[in-house]
Amino acid sequence: MRITRTARERERQRTFARLERLYREGRYEEVEAGAQALAATSWRDRFRPVARWERQARTLATGVAVAHGRGDEVLAELETLIAELEPVDADTHVLQLVVRANRTVVLIGQERHEEAEAESLDILRAVTRLAHLTPLLRLELRVLGNLGRALCGQARHEEAEEIARGNLPRADERSAVPLYAVLMRALNGQGRYEETLAVARRFAPPPQRADSGLVDLFTGAAQLGLGRLGEAEAAARRALTDCERQLHPAHPRTREVRDLLARVTGEHPFG
Repeated sequence: MRITRTARERERQRTFARLERLYREGRYEEVEAGAQALAATSWRDRFRPVARWERQARTLATGVAVAHGRGDEVLAELETLIAELEPVDADTHVLQLVVRANRTVVLIGQERHEEAEAESLDILRAVTRLAHLTPLLRLELRVLGNLGRALCGQARHEEAEEIARGNLPRADERSAVPLYAVLMRALNGQGRYEETLAVARRFAPPPQRADSGLVDLFTGAAQLGLGRLGEAEAAARRALTDCERQLHPAHPRTREVRDLLARVTGEHPFG
């Protein structure tokens, strides 16, 4: 029995590692299907370590759905996972924080910015309490990006800019993406469009499907603010093409790009 359990554990480890690699490659549909299958298999297997694998797989599946732009669909599952992941140890607590961060992204997409701010601040407090047990810098920077977006949604652009600038020096190439996005959004919100364009020119995010249309969105908004309608329209159309090719139609960024294009052209966003 012990040999069988060890073999199953190793197989789950290999499967999970493969799914994480596919996630980095942007193969969201495969990852979500694989994670759901892993969760279902773990649920049927009745030995003690199963709950960890089942919840990790569900966390991955819902996280992929959020990255793809289907957060509204999985909000109930995110909330169920948060309730189930009682933080009895550091690993479970971290997993719960990851799910809470994913839920915060959904709240921002639903324009529930005050709730997203409160949740982000609470997650950051928990990260501080756990920092002596496990490295959590990437999670912390991601949550700070969520906090900055929530502040921008409340027109508190100066505060969001301070968060982005204050934490970019701590970020590696991948972790810097949400902070640069907050910085460009905050600068546009303050009417500092030339500065936004300067940031966009020096910011070259590593290719990730979740970032589709990101730079062109803020570039187009800045060009619109400067009255350069032709350049704004070109950037908005590039962003829309990118989003429609890579993201789910319900993704909040796709809606935001369509709204930008409508402001530039004077057309109905869905016309």
